Amino acid sequence: MTAEPIKEIFWSQVSDRPDLTAVTRLAEDAKKGGFTADAELRIRVAAVMAHVGFLAPDRAGEVFDAFAASWLEKPVAATPIAALDLSTGAVPDEFLDTYWSIVEDGVAGSLDAASITERTAGLGGLQNEAFQDRLVRSSMQYPGVKEIAGRSTPPGVRLPTLAACQIGSIGRQYHDLIVDNGFDLEVLDGHALGLSKLPPPLDYLNARNLQTHDLWHLVAGYETTILHEFAIAAFQLAQFGHSYSGNLMAVMTGVAALSPAIGFPILMDAVLTAWVHGRETSPMIGIRWEDSWNLSVREIRENYAILPYVSPHPANLIELAAAEA
Repeated sequence: MTAEPIKEIFWSQVSDRPDLTAVTRLAEDAKKGGFTADAELRIRVAAVMAHVGFLAPDRAGEVFDAFAASWLEKPVAATPIAALDLSTGAVPDEFLDTYWSIVEDGVAGSLDAASITERTAGLGGLQNEAFQDRLVRSSMQYPGVKEIAGRSTPPGVRLPTLAACQIGSIGRQYHDLIVDNGFDLEVLDGHALGLSKLPPPLDYLNARNLQTHDLWHLVAGYETTILHEFAIAAFQLAQFGHSYSGNLMAVMTGVAALSPAIGFPILMDAVLTAWVHGRETSPMIGIRWEDSWNLSVREIRENYAILPYVSPHPANLIELAAAEA
């Protein structure tokens, strides 16, 4: 099947409101297909992810829980996240065109990790006010979010502060991770993205996530590889309904739908196990990291009842495959 008919199938299904029985059946069919799952089946999965990410973020909990339970053959051991009784709205044409251009560039191999992050983050600025209001209301359904809704975002972390932390502490590990890999302390420029203009709690959730993203890697047990970047996005979507993460799920399943089928089940394994990990882990968004710099990762995990992620595949699987290609 060529890309154009697949695109038509995708757009025809994004606006549909899938019931949970259909989601469960789709997961079963996709899991059975495995490495040979056909393109139409994969695009139906991408359409469900896009529906949740672009139209109905309040349904992320019930849809991902149903899909994960079917794919992993085990129910999610967490209190259900309530969906809002809202009709499906419309997505601006510019948003849809921009999304599809990211997917096509991803299939062509012309996107690196930084450009995927930047372009996916840019999708948020193309949504309308009705969607933003829906995000506000849906985010409040996640554990721990109501408690931080009134917080102001702390000043950005400074490397000298981290460098002064004792060896073995989370602060020192964070410093070394940033310096050794040439990372930025904040993944993107929150000011340029207009995060401070977002209504509560979206302002805090998004800005704080940029400030602390790599701390989540360290504490939750995700490596800084391509596969684990997708996985931690699912973890954060499960933790606090992170809109960027919902968009990234739609982007990556769209890319997987149009790419060789061998990568599809690997992506789904990683995303869905990380989703369950996020749902079954105590909320991390409220951690006051600035008060914890001299604690070890083990101590933080014990304090907040956090178990590290158990990856179903080698974390560097994509890098290994690229090296052999």
